[in-house]
Amino acid sequence: MSNSSSIAFTFPGQGSQAVGMGKDLAEAYPEARAVFEEVDEALGQKLSDIMWNGPEETLTLTANAQPALMAVSIATMRVLEARGLVLADKVAYVAGHSLGEYSALCAAGTFSLSDTAKLLRIRGDAMQSAVPVGQGAMAAIIGLEHSDVDAICAEAKAEGVCQIANDNGGGQLVISGSKAAVEKAAALATEKGAKRAILLAVSAPFHSDLMAPAADAMRHALAKVEKKSPVVPVVANVRAAPVSDAEEIAQLLVTQVTGQVRWRETVEWFGQNGVTTLYEIGSGKVLTGLARRIDKNISGIAVNTPADIDAAIAAILG
Repeated sequence: MSNSSSIAFTFPGQGSQAVGMGKDLAEAYPEARAVFEEVDEALGQKLSDIMWNGPEETLTLTANAQPALMAVSIATMRVLEARGLVLADKVAYVAGHSLGEYSALCAAGTFSLSDTAKLLRIRGDAMQSAVPVGQGAMAAIIGLEHSDVDAICAEAKAEGVCQIANDNGGGQLVISGSKAAVEKAAALATEKGAKRAILLAVSAPFHSDLMAPAADAMRHALAKVEKKSPVVPVVANVRAAPVSDAEEIAQLLVTQVTGQVRWRETVEWFGQNGVTTLYEIGSGKVLTGLARRIDKNISGIAVNTPADIDAAIAAILG
């Protein structure tokens, strides 16, 4: 039997998608199947068919990947709940990486499932159309400190927008902005001793000031949707601290579109506040790998298969 104050649930972001994700859950559990059906209905599209059968390039499109990853996370949650897990009793906090913050909020009851799917479709479309293809870029910088990368971005700003988009921990930072500025920053990072500076195969410069039109779109969309206080606090990306007020959460989701995903600090905050186990709910195990690199005292456990669900229920409910 685990102590609830020591457990947090985390929810993966873009890049964790894979063709076939969630299919075993839908086949094994009616609760999971119901989630995929509800998301399909909310979007007026057989997203589940793309998730399970591909093609991969269609699933990878931002407007599909975002609601699809959320659907797998919530399907996993619903199965855990059907097996007796009560989030508010057993889990101290939730957090999600970028779009995963929406999955976390849906899991914690702030947004309904169909509203979350619609919000993520709006977010994906808005992020995709904010910047013409080829004008923006993102790059991963490995092996430099946050302050070094900040300085490099400041230097590259002569060429255009350039800023830290994600601080993923373990010496991995992602920068985002105009193509020329990001390319310049990547070159500077290599000169300044980065182990690697890799341009990422992304369709838009996420979490940069170039995403301002998408932030406006989310402000309008979030204003219209019903919001409840989460049943457990969410540790927000842009604040790396817990928030429970529904209106404040909505404001931070708007900020998050152009702001930095402070994942390293989020995991560090968990470690400083008594969390010893992070369960990653949904596709892949990216966050589980990051958790290990950020804080050796935190154990990360990915939950996305029927076997994982059995193990998590045994560990949490005892």
